[in-house]
Amino acid sequence: MANTYTQIHLHFVFAVKYRQAVISKAWRDELYKYITGIVQNNGHKLLIINGVEDHVHMLVGMRPVQSVSDLMQDVKASSSKWINERRLIKSKFEWQAGYGAFSYSSSDLANVISYINAQEEHHKKDYI
Repeated sequence: MANTYTQIHLHFVFAVKYRQAVISKAWRDELYKYITGIVQNNGHKLLIINGVEDHVHMLVGMRPVQSVSDLMQDVKASSSKWINERRLIKSKFEWQAGYGAFSYSSSDLANVISYINAQEEHHKKDYI
């Protein structure tokens, strides 16, 4: 739309079904690249993506061309298919139903980015 300006920043959190710790460091970066492509192909800007063995965080600059639920449906369905086609885990990979989505103002972005970037340190005690 001409002359449309939006500033919509959403922090998404979504988890592996049953919170199974199956997202391996060996292929995590490739998963994040794949998800980045999904977000970009839907017309949005991925500001940061990170996570640990059982969940993913991402901060997205959303354009008002798609609903939040449609974006997350695409991210979760496509990334599950990507993981399963590559047989990256022994059993069938599935994301848990649902997700968290939290909005932030531009002034909060640096703190959110720092938080997402520090996920491994934040959850270190959980996976020792």
